[in-house]
Amino acid sequence: MARLELHHAHPWTVSPREAIAIQQRLRRFVRLEDDLPDPVTTVAGVDAGFKNGGTLTRAAVAVLNYPAMTLKEQAVAEVPTRFPYVPGLLSFREIPAVLEALARLPALPDLLLCDGQGIAHPRRLGIASHLGVLLDHPTIGVGKTRLIGTHDPVPEEKGAWVPLRDKGEVIGAVVRTRSGVKPLYVSPGHRISVEGAVRWVLACTTRYKLPETTRWAHRLASA
Repeated sequence: MARLELHHAHPWTVSPREAIAIQQRLRRFVRLEDDLPDPVTTVAGVDAGFKNGGTLTRAAVAVLNYPAMTLKEQAVAEVPTRFPYVPGLLSFREIPAVLEALARLPALPDLLLCDGQGIAHPRRLGIASHLGVLLDHPTIGVGKTRLIGTHDPVPEEKGAWVPLRDKGEVIGAVVRTRSGVKPLYVSPGHRISVEGAVRWVLACTTRYKLPETTRWAHRLASA
């Protein structure tokens, strides 16, 4: 497993206009080809929540062994929230705490599944893409709700999926992870394709709607 290393850096205490400019700059570095370690032996869920009226950001990383999907390591970090709530710029609120949590692990997991969007974002840089580019590490966005894009109806059986499109571009997939249950919005973050993102989310999902990575991370973040 790789050590935590930032391949791109930028300030976090910025205005919304400056944040948008940072997103426009970083989006050029997003790669949508499958480029994961071989074999993948660890997968991790990344989630963030807020405390004290939003003034404190609590991020959690849950590392699972793959393919056993058993908990291997976990890390939690709490840092002061530096950025206001602005739709489309949530990664500026969450990533500083996420980086602190990741830094507390002995090594980076092979694949990070983030609670949020990857390229299924107005500027193609949701939290999974933003984090993936900063670390130059494979990431996937797993969203419970749709931020942007349109799609056809998703068949009801588990494993079915349809493309999520925006402005003529496929930006992710709408995936049925459990039969008869609302689908998830899966999008590549960095160093993974749409099809690869769907495969890995399904591979990390057992009998629940959410992947085990997301379930563990959410439990830690909201503790």
